[in-house]
Amino acid sequence: MRPVMLAVVLLAASFTPAAAAGSVRVAFAGSMGVVMDRFIGPEFAKANDATYQGIGQGAYALARLIAGRKLQADVFVSVTPGPVKLLEKAGLAAKAEPVASTAMVIAYGPKSRFAPALAASERGGAAPWWQVLEKPGLRFGRTDPATDPQGRNIVFTMLLAERYYHQPDLAKQILGPYENPAQIFTEPSLLSRLEAGQIDASSGYESAVISDHLPFVPLPDEINLSNPAMEPSWYSKVHFSIRGPGGKQVLLSTEPLVFYAAVLENAANPGLARKFVEFLQSPAAQKAFAEKGYGRPMGGPI
Repeated sequence: MRPVMLAVVLLAASFTPAAAAGSVRVAFAGSMGVVMDRFIGPEFAKANDATYQGIGQGAYALARLIAGRKLQADVFVSVTPGPVKLLEKAGLAAKAEPVASTAMVIAYGPKSRFAPALAASERGGAAPWWQVLEKPGLRFGRTDPATDPQGRNIVFTMLLAERYYHQPDLAKQILGPYENPAQIFTEPSLLSRLEAGQIDASSGYESAVISDHLPFVPLPDEINLSNPAMEPSWYSKVHFSIRGPGGKQVLLSTEPLVFYAAVLENAANPGLARKFVEFLQSPAAQKAFAEKGYGRPMGGPI
């Protein structure tokens, strides 16, 4: 079961927040759908004789719905600190614990006509991955940088690749405008479109791509945003701007690719919510994360 689409999220938001005594509602970054809905959620429900409901979508979109009281949840799980900080400002999250980490990769469709060239690029083929992505006719997919951290992170990856490979305009050649409707899809549908052959390649978190058993091109630490030690001296050198709420330009900066879990201050079942966050840090959940391609938690609480 994949994470629900935004339309379903909005429908869920109309339900009364008065949940059953043994029910926990978890809003999570859409890329986590496989591990949350197939493994961690059901295991937690079984161990606690509870009911689990997962709501997956772009983390910024979810955070804004929760902050605006348009969506009720007990736990929020974000990738990068930004969406959590938005809820902290709204008075809905006091602390978030790191529970996993990941890295940016380039995923590709196994049946795409560009698949052989992308597979060869990992082995030092005739063309590096970025040159393959620049080929005419290749359909590239990504998420919206205005609503989803992954949409921001693929832009940062391309900007870092410009510097690392000494390739001016690499980001523009592959992505076009930062906010490019021709490339932007919802996070839950992105890898599905790749599998269906609707696009040839896409941005991806290593964790989600491995969970979906899709081929991918791994990227060096210098551009995959996975190494917090590189943040001060390297990652932080790139920035870009998008239109924020109200149409104002917002300057964006890199953030570590760490997943954080927070109990929400208006949780309908705060006790069970705390147990869920503790479960995410448990050996059983960490084993499930590792098996699905996630890295270990990094850093401390935020």
